[in-house]
Amino acid sequence: MDSARRPILFVSLPESGLLNPLLVLAGELSRQGVADLWFATDEHRREDVRRTAERAPVRFASLGEVIPELSAVTWPDDVYREVTQCSRFRAHRAVIKQSYRPALQAEKFHRLQKIVDRVRPTLMVVDCMSGFAVDLAVSRGIPFVLSVPFLPSNVLTSHSPFAKGLTPRDFPVPHSGLPRRMNLAQRVANELFKFRTLAMFFNPVMGKVLSKDARLRKEQGLPPPNPMTRIDKAELVLCNSVAELDYPFDIPEKMRLVGAVLPPLPETTGDDPVRKWLDDQSSVVYMGFGTITRLTREQVGSLVEVARRLAGEHQVLWKLPAEQQHLLPASDELPGNLRIESWVPSQLDVLAHPGVKVFFTHGGGNGFHEGLYFGKPLVVRPLWAHCYDQAVRGRDSRVSLTLDHPETIVVDDVVDKLTRVLREPSFHENAERIGALQRAAGGRTTAADLILGLPALV
Repeated sequence: MDSARRPILFVSLPESGLLNPLLVLAGELSRQGVADLWFATDEHRREDVRRTAERAPVRFASLGEVIPELSAVTWPDDVYREVTQCSRFRAHRAVIKQSYRPALQAEKFHRLQKIVDRVRPTLMVVDCMSGFAVDLAVSRGIPFVLSVPFLPSNVLTSHSPFAKGLTPRDFPVPHSGLPRRMNLAQRVANELFKFRTLAMFFNPVMGKVLSKDARLRKEQGLPPPNPMTRIDKAELVLCNSVAELDYPFDIPEKMRLVGAVLPPLPETTGDDPVRKWLDDQSSVVYMGFGTITRLTREQVGSLVEVARRLAGEHQVLWKLPAEQQHLLPASDELPGNLRIESWVPSQLDVLAHPGVKVFFTHGGGNGFHEGLYFGKPLVVRPLWAHCYDQAVRGRDSRVSLTLDHPETIVVDDVVDKLTRVLREPSFHENAERIGALQRAAGGRTTAADLILGLPALV
């Protein structure tokens, strides 16, 4: 390779929560004129990658079409119900069963191999769920940066009772939704969560999957899988959070907490009709539940009733995907304080608007941190996996409240939580404090500086 070349290859799964922070980071490097930027993800994200380029090009490298079994957006309804059920362990188990597909991961591994052979990257920047990319970087000896859009403990805590972890042994297990201060029953549940996760792989069906994975990894010259490899082998771990949002523990030096990684704002102009509408409101509840949430007709009806109950004091802006809007009552039955959009040009501009007073969210990694970045307290209806962990951290940090019955959406419960967060000043004060800490952490500019200062690029 020409000694003057220093290609940087970004690799991400196509889900927005994983992809968006890396798109912002690639855009920042492009804005700084960094040459030889490449971005590998699934084919349908080609245009999103193209739009990141500013001063320097960002070249797209296709990892092929979406593999439905690996993308939560395309999971069948029965799988969706399993991974979003109330039982935290059963939901956790369902996610593993659905996403642990060695043969399908191998497809992405081989596609990425060809891209690496062509690009010959000096550095890779990889989302923390793209295990195939970490495997390839390690096997080729390519320095890599790990991107974590979750709380730091999410990737530093072991799911197994015997495996290495970087948090205390009694720390809440990721996906358990347990608090740091546990009663006896919760401590037992926390330990059982780890042992039950380990026991999953002694099941004959999962045993066959493990055997297949071992065979494929041997063919590819890879060591046995170990979740901590992505931390141990990374040059740098960029976490889009701040320590004050997680429970206290010793964070390793290579993990740098940079807060939410956001693009330059505003993203929209004054001609945006949503922004114009927001300018005319004094108090808005913003409801947005991400790209994965699938509401039922009953749940949609409950949320319409929530807006009706808030009429007279608050307006409600609801981002409801077009494919779910057939579940709404007739338009003449909708309350006058409810504005429904199938898409908002910029959720960040909405959250930044002073008229928005609270964010009603599913608690995903990006939305959770973005709402707080702008000092907006949250009401959380957790969806799955890490959402419950972030919901309990938010509650204990006094920046959010969590629904008592997230699976059914009880109107009285939602109205109570929203009203408390809107009326009690402490929620806004604490959210502002966390927002200030995130902004001080530096976001995309700090992340870009850290990457450009790595030995591989100097």
